[in-house]
Amino acid sequence: MNGRPAKHSVTLKGHRTSISLEEDFWQALRAIAARQDKPINALVAEIDVARGTGMGLASAIRVYVLRDLQAQITTNAPKKTT
Repeated sequence: MNGRPAKHSVTLKGHRTSISLEEDFWQALRAIAARQDKPINALVAEIDVARGTGMGLASAIRVYVLRDLQAQITTNAPKKTT
């Protein structure tokens, strides 16, 4: 695992912007986009709109990836029997 952020460019609202994220987050974001059958630019644009003004885009992407993983864990968790 490489903890150093890597810059990647995406297009938001017709403009190129760079986002710095750790490679593990880039890989997870690509996997989410593929699972949702959408381009990574479209997914990042959705995250951008949903984040509001109180959070930076890189942080919003990290939170999005975390919440997606949490949802998968909850969905796939074994059911408790009593």
